Amino acid sequence: MYPASIQKIIDMFTEFPTVGPRTAARFVFYLLGKPAKEINELISAISNLRARVKTCVNCFNPFEPFAAGHSAELSRSPQGKAADGLCPICYDKTRDKSLLCVVSSEMDLQSLEKTRKYKGFYFVLGGTLATLKKTDLMKLRTKELEERIKSNQDLKEIILALNPTTEGETTVLYLERLLKPFSKKITSLGRGLPVGGELEYADEETLGSALEGRK
Repeated sequence: MYPASIQKIIDMFTEFPTVGPRTAARFVFYLLGKPAKEINELISAISNLRARVKTCVNCFNPFEPFAAGHSAELSRSPQGKAADGLCPICYDKTRDKSLLCVVSSEMDLQSLEKTRKYKGFYFVLGGTLATLKKTDLMKLRTKELEERIKSNQDLKEIILALNPTTEGETTVLYLERLLKPFSKKITSLGRGLPVGGELEYADEETLGSALEGRK
């Protein structure tokens, strides 16, 4: 239907979350209408995304080392290269080590951080469970989560901040059983969030209330 060069980009865009063929086609024709300078800027930005953005070795949150907001102290740290693998949140020594908030995605982490009502640390699980099949379980960073808990002697509470959806609730039940042997206080977000909703789209006030009302 379309020239091969156009169809190839359409196919690539349809691999993005929630993007279907029609939306993908609109993206392509939008790009075709842009001047070459803007297209080159987009190509450069995508290239820099892969080259500059790293994944935190502690919480798996993406970050750009030494970018705005990343402590300049980091470059002078005696820990050297080990410190370079930490995002600004994990490197922040003023945060509460007794709290660990488990989220399914990086977007959920950012949504909670915007509330400014949580001062602990995070862990990005990497998704939620549709079923308890082995193939689904392998997609989550459960082994890394267990190691994170073992390495923090000051940890007292684990907050399971997952979406109030069927998949989110299934994941919460699984994690509660998995983490029970650690003998830590395990809580979930309060019910200020609408059932079936997603943290990523909740407003800051609702998320803040859900954090404060966790149980």
